[in-house]
Amino acid sequence: MSGLKDATAFEDTFFTISFPCEGLFKERNSKFYFFAFPVDTEDQIKENLGKFRKTYFDARHHCFAWVLGKNGDHFRAFDDGEPNHSAGDPILGQIRSKGLTNILIVVIRYFGGTKLGMSGLIQAYKTAAALAIENSEIIQKQVLAELEIQFPYASMNEVMRLVKYYDLQITSQEMNLDCFMRLTFREGIKESVFSGLTEVKGLELISS
Repeated sequence: MSGLKDATAFEDTFFTISFPCEGLFKERNSKFYFFAFPVDTEDQIKENLGKFRKTYFDARHHCFAWVLGKNGDHFRAFDDGEPNHSAGDPILGQIRSKGLTNILIVVIRYFGGTKLGMSGLIQAYKTAAALAIENSEIIQKQVLAELEIQFPYASMNEVMRLVKYYDLQITSQEMNLDCFMRLTFREGIKESVFSGLTEVKGLELISS
């Protein structure tokens, strides 16, 4: 069995926030309610945005930005009626400046009667997004991979030895003459895990 490399050598981690947060920022009578959420999918993003539309139905602007993926290459910024690039982009810029992903930041504005101008709007949305991040906690998370395996019961000891060696998490299992396991582990060791498992007699990779 080839040796397991130091986990820190793998680029399979990312930075996000640990919990939702919210707050209020005021600028020349306009109120900017800000919210930040850790998210993993676009469905979660749509669900959160839908709730805000219902709760803050009387607000003029629901501006937001989100980023998904280990490398942050899946994203969107939305101005919702504010001048182009005056709201969504400043929010997205704050997410980028902290190197975050898997995050949604929403800033809801109630107009206070005084126009802020383009530069004022940019600064207000930038500040609200910065406060949203500041009020949360930035954490480092691992990118996880999953696979399903099937093997004869006689190979159980060898499989469990690999589970322990690679620190694999068993998320479900069935133990019969033919055994089934669903395993989760950090993505950076995927090739090593596959190599080790394929050496087990009678083991089949069902999905990966």
